[in-house]
Amino acid sequence: MFMAVRIANSSKALVSNGNRFVDLWSWLQIRSMTSSKRVQDRSRLKRVQALEIATEKWKVAYKVLFLIETLKQEPEMIIPVRNLEQYRRQINLPKPHKITDFIRKSPKLFELYKDQRGILWCGMTKQAEDLMEEEETIIEQHADKAAEYVTRFLMMSVNKRLPVDKIAHFRRDFGLPIDFRAKWVNDYPELFKLVKCEDEREYLELVSWNPAWAITELEKKLMGVTESTATHTPGLLSLPFPLKFPSNYKKMYRYGGKIDHFQKRSYLSPYADARELKAGSLEFDKRAIAVMHELLNFTMEKRLVTDHLTHFRRELVMPQKLMRLLLKHIGIFYVSERGKRFSVFLTEAYEGPELIDKCPLVLWKEKVLSLAGYRGKRKRIKTFDDTSEMEDNSLALAEYDSEQDMEDTDNSEEAALDANTIEMETRDLVSG
Repeated sequence: MFMAVRIANSSKALVSNGNRFVDLWSWLQIRSMTSSKRVQDRSRLKRVQALEIATEKWKVAYKVLFLIETLKQEPEMIIPVRNLEQYRRQINLPKPHKITDFIRKSPKLFELYKDQRGILWCGMTKQAEDLMEEEETIIEQHADKAAEYVTRFLMMSVNKRLPVDKIAHFRRDFGLPIDFRAKWVNDYPELFKLVKCEDEREYLELVSWNPAWAITELEKKLMGVTESTATHTPGLLSLPFPLKFPSNYKKMYRYGGKIDHFQKRSYLSPYADARELKAGSLEFDKRAIAVMHELLNFTMEKRLVTDHLTHFRRELVMPQKLMRLLLKHIGIFYVSERGKRFSVFLTEAYEGPELIDKCPLVLWKEKVLSLAGYRGKRKRIKTFDDTSEMEDNSLALAEYDSEQDMEDTDNSEEAALDANTIEMETRDLVSG
């Protein structure tokens, strides 16, 4: 009798606990699809072939230009090949691949020869040297515009100053010269100045606020606002962001209402003071989108490496989980994950794998690339057309994420990103 009662009570407890277990299991299933997923897994579900081609193209350009810049900084613009071994990580050439094989693939740009002692040297061809002179001319012509972008970058920051070594990460993106830290920062005393703070770091500080530059590129494009609006005061904006979804992303109609609601929501201009915004609020998130949109408009390729962006979370009042925000707004941005680095594209700026408007520096890069024999790896990248399951999973992630705030306690995706951030910051300080 006693045993029967005990078994009955145990059965009730199991049913009750079983229901709780089902609920817990369902919750864990949802979590596993969202914040617990590594960033690499989530970006892989949203790949767009055309922009992945662009990513590979700029990766190859970076490798070749890094070698050219390394040679340019040598006294005679030549270097022993064995000395290039220390730059394997910068050109992403792991062993056992040989540096000499990489160099020999671009005979129109680089040449190899031995001296009397049998030491192998690397130098540039006459064609490559001419390209270097052409680049210097273009950068000099672009200098005033680059100074404007740096100034506007300072204007968006909370304290109107940024560490010089952090800005250096954007040197190639903004079209700044190689001597950016040593000389160029002193060429525009009316715009910004170098200061050393208590932490012994050098900062670039805004000298004077220019109201004509406190106008976003989106305002200029959609409202016809010009820089002649000298009395402009940044405040609340209600401008929709241009959206460009992949043509084969067929099920976006499910989210039309949410997208429309997001587009109509007011937000604070990137140039307005955002210190009072509450982290995780809808206003906070949309302003972060506006800041990203503005920064990408400053860049030559309308593309940035995202681990560089993480260095400015505090200065630009950006969310901790920046990658989640970028992945969620796939109509505005596209996140490409290649290896350990992430790139974010401004989708409106591209038609297929090509930039719609190419500035002189981009055209120059493409000229260099046309002479480079190195083409990188040819990979078949899965896209939305490959499996319906991929599309459904991607949409499930986007749908659930749209209901989450930015104060989620699970930091697993950012942990994966920040591990790369530390590594890449060290790498870029060496190469910047």
